[in-house]
Amino acid sequence: MLLTGFSTFITLLYVVMLVLAVVALIMAAMAREDAYRAADKQKKSFWLLILGIAVGVNVLSLYMSVLFLQIAGVVASIVFLVDVRPALRAVSGGGRGRRGGSSSDGPYGPYNGGR
Repeated sequence: MLLTGFSTFITLLYVVMLVLAVVALIMAAMAREDAYRAADKQKKSFWLLILGIAVGVNVLSLYMSVLFLQIAGVVASIVFLVDVRPALRAVSGGGRGRRGGSSSDGPYGPYNGGR
């Protein structure tokens, strides 16, 4: 009975790692290429490759044990979601909905055309 509960927990953990990698991959694919350069992060193709490998490893883990690679994929997904994605949103203006502002806002406030 204990082994069945542990097996269910491990399966749930694998599913959570897979979902995390898929969400990070989708968010990386939706961001613009120039936002990566403006945020001074790695190229978009780099993140798509790393996160795509993470998704592949997580899918592969359903058939064989590759725990070390899964942990590396989770770390890459977390780094993307915690570090890269906020930087991309900051340079592409993704956070305007919550903070207010307009399309003429610069980094130090609104631009009024020299008035």
